[in-house]
Amino acid sequence: MTKIRTRIAPSPTGFLHLGTARTALYSWAYARHFGGQFVLRIEDTDVARSSQDSVDQILQSMHWLGLHYDEGPIYQMQRLDRYQAVIDQMLAAGTAYRCYCSPQDLEAMKAAQEERGEKRLYDRTWRPAPGKVLPPIPEGVRPVIRFANPVDGVVSWDDLVKGPISISNTEIDDLIILRADGVPTYNFAVVVDDWDMAISHVFRGDEHINNTPWQINIYRALGAVLPQFGHLPVILGDDGQKLSKRRGAVAVSSYDQAGYLPEAMNNYLARLGWSHGDDEIFSLEEMVHWFDGTHLSKSPAQWDAAKLLWVNAQHLKAMPDDALARRLQPFVKDLQTDARLPEICALFKDRCDTLVALATWVQAVYGEVQPQSQDLEQHLQPAVRPALDVLEARLREAEWTPAAIAAVFKQVLTETGLKMPQLAMPVRVLVMGTAQTPSVERVLHLCGREKVLVRLGRR
Repeated sequence: MTKIRTRIAPSPTGFLHLGTARTALYSWAYARHFGGQFVLRIEDTDVARSSQDSVDQILQSMHWLGLHYDEGPIYQMQRLDRYQAVIDQMLAAGTAYRCYCSPQDLEAMKAAQEERGEKRLYDRTWRPAPGKVLPPIPEGVRPVIRFANPVDGVVSWDDLVKGPISISNTEIDDLIILRADGVPTYNFAVVVDDWDMAISHVFRGDEHINNTPWQINIYRALGAVLPQFGHLPVILGDDGQKLSKRRGAVAVSSYDQAGYLPEAMNNYLARLGWSHGDDEIFSLEEMVHWFDGTHLSKSPAQWDAAKLLWVNAQHLKAMPDDALARRLQPFVKDLQTDARLPEICALFKDRCDTLVALATWVQAVYGEVQPQSQDLEQHLQPAVRPALDVLEARLREAEWTPAAIAAVFKQVLTETGLKMPQLAMPVRVLVMGTAQTPSVERVLHLCGREKVLVRLGRR
């Protein structure tokens, strides 16, 4: 059986966006499902737009998602000698040739084709052929290298997502595979890379479908074993247009900063184009167990920010409290927390959909609160102030447990004739800055006697 090897190959011209993250997830899960290997390659041949900051951001995002690679990162610009060696072999074999056309020549050629109503394709002016006399080589012009694409026939493959696809060779031309500056183009470099790295399965966005015939023909010209291709449908934004680095996509790293859990992001991305029955919430381990390359959707997926938030809330609620407290640390690093933090997470997490929201509650416990004037005016009525005086005095002496605090509330309510909301609401506003909290006795217990008494005394 062929060893399963997949890869992700982002371009470091910006952040790792959501579509690439989904492709990385599928590629990683497929390799893990079959006990294979996952490779990270950085396609940095766009020298003008590539940056180290983008590389760092990509690596950070992959680490945050937990999509750990077995090999890499491998950089294309460190492989130029290898590409040149393959070019030399192809020139010698006649599967590639030098082209001296200037940009002006190409524009004139394509303009003439348009006038004749023909498809805009390179006319193979410089392609050698038996009995053909090539134009004189112009002085001082560095040629590009073009691939001698087959002139007839059909390129066909059975796509892992789309099914059988066929494209006629008459629809494609002799593409440039090496620029005049010695830097390879995408369609050539990706073939050499995947060949050298023994990639068995290529998952990528379906915008690459039109590139695949060229790549298959280059594989065949090199005598290389073809990988299997799976072209994933696009992810659409709220406006129905494709998410991309240049249009509408948000960096994966921004979700980390906004308090989303990587478990939730992976869960949500997985469901954007793949399903396992009716399962909505699952772990990365469960996905690996299920993900065998089947049940991939052929239709575009719609990004739904509200659904992602819901998925995040489910994972946040299900996370063990100790683990959740550790995840929360970067969001409360300016606070002096203590051993109460896991219990605080347990109390408030059901009310939260992000770590940022949970951190707001933690801030209210450990930091300072400033009740809104309208809340004080609404809940701190003159009729309740005597009861608050009694409550504060009783709390000074009570055992500091939730049960004992609840008993104090019951006593004060009995003595004053108030209802629980009349007393609990102003206490919540004074202590936590909001009238809506979990059970008041648990909140007060976690805040601590000293802080509760100080805050009650500010009324």
